[in-house]
Amino acid sequence: METKIHKGSKRLYEIEKVSNLKELLNRTEKLYKDNVAFKFKTQTPDVFRTKTYAEYSEEINCLGTALISLGLKDKKIAVISENRYEWTLTYFATVNGTGIIVPLDRSLPEIEIMNLIEGSGAEAIFYSDKYKDVMEKVRSQKIGNIQFFISMDAEESNNDVYSQKELIRIGRDLLKNGSRTFVDSQINNEKMSIMLFTSGTTSKSKAVALSHANICANLYDIASVFDVNQNDTILSFLPLHHTYECTVGFLYPIYVGACITYCEGIRHIADNIKEYQASVMISVPVLFESLYKRVMQTIEKQGKTKKVKIGLKISNFLRKIGIDRRRKIFKQIHDNLGGKLRLFVAGAAAFDPNMEKGLNDLGIDTYQGYGLTETSPVISAEHKTVVKYGSVGKVFPSLEASIFEPNEEGIGEIIVKGPTVMQGYVENPEATKEVIQDGWFHTGDLGYFDKQDFLFITGRKKNVIVLRNGKNIYPEEIEAMLNDIVGVKESMVFGKPENGDENDLKLACKMVYDAEIMKEEFGLENKEEIQTRIWKQVKEINKKMPTYKYVKELILTEEELIKTTTQKIKRFEEMKKMNLSN
Repeated sequence: METKIHKGSKRLYEIEKVSNLKELLNRTEKLYKDNVAFKFKTQTPDVFRTKTYAEYSEEINCLGTALISLGLKDKKIAVISENRYEWTLTYFATVNGTGIIVPLDRSLPEIEIMNLIEGSGAEAIFYSDKYKDVMEKVRSQKIGNIQFFISMDAEESNNDVYSQKELIRIGRDLLKNGSRTFVDSQINNEKMSIMLFTSGTTSKSKAVALSHANICANLYDIASVFDVNQNDTILSFLPLHHTYECTVGFLYPIYVGACITYCEGIRHIADNIKEYQASVMISVPVLFESLYKRVMQTIEKQGKTKKVKIGLKISNFLRKIGIDRRRKIFKQIHDNLGGKLRLFVAGAAAFDPNMEKGLNDLGIDTYQGYGLTETSPVISAEHKTVVKYGSVGKVFPSLEASIFEPNEEGIGEIIVKGPTVMQGYVENPEATKEVIQDGWFHTGDLGYFDKQDFLFITGRKKNVIVLRNGKNIYPEEIEAMLNDIVGVKESMVFGKPENGDENDLKLACKMVYDAEIMKEEFGLENKEEIQTRIWKQVKEINKKMPTYKYVKELILTEEELIKTTTQKIKRFEEMKKMNLSN
């Protein structure tokens, strides 16, 4: 089959292009210096503490100046904490003139955090009190090459631990005395300034080298197709160490002068949206799906399902003739979510098309995107004029994409070329050569383009189940259907040897069910009865597919599947848990 190169989509909005993150911050401070950059809750309800862009920029300059005074110029600086203002200070104070930032996954077990610290080559690490005990072990066991331990919470430095707050005060004094080492430092746009570890869902984590040029090219693309602006308030939820949240949920809002707030946890999302009057959320689909289910359950409990269905018919008809009355028709729903919420951007996992459409129909513009750490990260996305449910939109303006070695159905590996593609894996030329060939980055994801150039993801190359008859099964495709069964939280389809023959696989599924929904909806508490009901639903889904795609075994559990911080299933670990890995 002929391989076609798919060019990037058109830009919808004009925004000043920046070549590095220092330019970005300087531009934002100049244009929006009095705007609120960050908003924080206080002990008093509806009273917030704020930081303007002028204050933010000043504190970054102070901290960066202090870091250079410690001898950290051109060194690697690690950071680990919950999402918070101090994390973002560390990021900019490092990349905008000091050295290389190394964000660490806050959710990893202690031993893995230590391994990353040792492997990173970092000479300083910023951390919150939550990681104090781990840092004590790193220090006492002399793990890695850390020379400076910097606490985000300590008021003052002691002999062993520096205080971030005190470093800001020291930097302020140095600036007053004429030090310009950080402020006047020149940025090499093409040099590695960000070192990110991949999530390792299919193999051991690798360190990705990204530059200012990589990140800024992606930010320019994002800002030219989405309409987040200085009047928006973003509720940040995903961990900042993840490149999706870092680029789209942190750097992008700063690029456009918006306000950033931090979610207190998954149970507080709805409350935080109201309290902060959030207008935008950038997260993983499971969060938006959960919020949608909650909204629909509330409507049903209030006996308003019929009324909402009528409203949807009227609203959808009006939209077809160019009249958008969604927010007015569903005002009560919007008011319950603070009244300002208007945009959801989902990425890092597959989005249920029905729920994406459901949110859009209710008046919250909801779009799905796709990307990887190695591409800074976003490759494609739906947006205002580019929506097709089930797809991940169209390729971003500065990129080209193609399908490598497509099969008869047009499905093959997605490959990408453009300025957002990483420099390579740090000190791992073999792994770099495997994925970057002739300038094309091989994503490891399988997919296809339709006739309108919309990109569809069918699964991970390494997840494909090859049956004895040569048929390829994309487990994610079947999982999407199984997850629509009422009471099913998540599922993982895998190939299980039949009759002990490793070459003869049958499709099995490990499924997580919601005991509460099973009890509320169907009056079922007994696991055997629940299994019987769900198995019946699975058989109905089987009938809609070719026989070789039939799920033939069901393993039911209430225990959540092992996942990464962005909710990707760690299939290898799950298989290992079931004693099925090789």
